[in-house]
Amino acid sequence: MSKAAAKAFITALAEANPDAESELVFRNPFELLVSVVLSAQATDKSVNKATKGLFEEAPDPASMAAIGEEGIARHIRTIGLWRAKAHNVNLLCHQLLERHGGQVPSDRASLEALAGVGRKTANVVMNVAFGADTMAVDTHIFRIGNRTGLAPGKTVRQVEDGLVARIPKDMLRPAHHWLILHGRYVCKARAPECWRCPATTWCLYPDKRLAAPAPRKAVA
Repeated sequence: MSKAAAKAFITALAEANPDAESELVFRNPFELLVSVVLSAQATDKSVNKATKGLFEEAPDPASMAAIGEEGIARHIRTIGLWRAKAHNVNLLCHQLLERHGGQVPSDRASLEALAGVGRKTANVVMNVAFGADTMAVDTHIFRIGNRTGLAPGKTVRQVEDGLVARIPKDMLRPAHHWLILHGRYVCKARAPECWRCPATTWCLYPDKRLAAPAPRKAVA
């Protein structure tokens, strides 16, 4: 997809969902960081349910480090990989206290040095908490990049680099949310609802479903 087509594609998503934002519930960079770490292989809805009680009991790195791994685990047992995540979040809190005075750093190197934080998580925190022009590529964005021709790539990094190169800089930060939500609710993995897509004109997907499926008849 050309840069001009990519701009038109992203503009169409923006016009359809101008107020797109993260569906994670958080009040500050620390809560966002913890939520994103917990969101790996889990839905935002399940993470929000788990963090409600966790953040009430431990709203900052010091109090979360104080309740420890078991205290964290008590709140997050309903989400996938909860044991490993409890370990990482506990260690992360100690690292924030020891290295950054309890504050979440805004640079990539410091974020990625924290337990449980990879490039995608760092990109989300930099984008949402600190306003950086980053593109966090999750499964939804990876799928859209390849399916539509917006930024094809065999690896997450290739798709990320393609998106950064094609999307206008002034649209890059919010495009993270436009693409995630589009992939979550319209350009779905198994059955993309192309008839609802505002950007189908520029999409290069060869098997577009431009007509909504007929409603099933009720069985008497």
